[in-house]
Amino acid sequence: MRILLVEDHLELSHWLAKALRDAHLTVETAHNGADADALLHTQEYSLVLLDLTLPKMDGLDVLRRLRARGGTRGKTPVMILTARGGLDEKVQGLNLGADDYMAKPFELAELEARVKALLRRSQGNEALVHTCGALSFDTVTRMFSYGGAPLPLTPREHAVLEALITRSGRAVSKEKLFDEVFALADDANLDAIELYIHRVRKKLESDAPDAAVITTLRGIGYLLQPRSAMAPAAPK
Repeated sequence: MRILLVEDHLELSHWLAKALRDAHLTVETAHNGADADALLHTQEYSLVLLDLTLPKMDGLDVLRRLRARGGTRGKTPVMILTARGGLDEKVQGLNLGADDYMAKPFELAELEARVKALLRRSQGNEALVHTCGALSFDTVTRMFSYGGAPLPLTPREHAVLEALITRSGRAVSKEKLFDEVFALADDANLDAIELYIHRVRKKLESDAPDAAVITTLRGIGYLLQPRSAMAPAAPK
């Protein structure tokens, strides 16, 4: 889940980004409206957290331009975060297409709960729990379990495995994984995905028939499937 946080207060932006990353979300930041508008024109996000009082372009103008684009990007869920407490601006934001609204100051626990609710809603009728053999991912708690026990993962390992299990049985390209795991500001290249795939494979290692296995499909990407669904090896 890739989120764009648009907040011009640098200390608050850093604090919120860290909290969301600790909740296993990939977060990119913008500190003015013009940069946010440019990112929303070229990148795809699962959610936008949008301040209203921004330099270079007001948050409401960013929202208006996003919704006017239409298509998939134009439908990106938006939560407004602002110190403006006026009813008129709240109504205007919602009328322009905002999906939720939180006034500053707010409690982090409530923000995280609302973010998760918006992300679930944007997934439509997708299952709340994704499974692949003995591996399961709860989209409400955002926790993985394997064989009934919690599976410890670093934030980037979590992002890799989430991208795979939510598309279980379908190949995911290295480029798609890279987009979901790394923010634009991260100093990384495509080869970094292979490192995290290797680390996740080590944590999934098991001889059980319901073990989850990541298969490399040359020139296509990576496929997560239960061992029982794999074709038997050809005899030597």
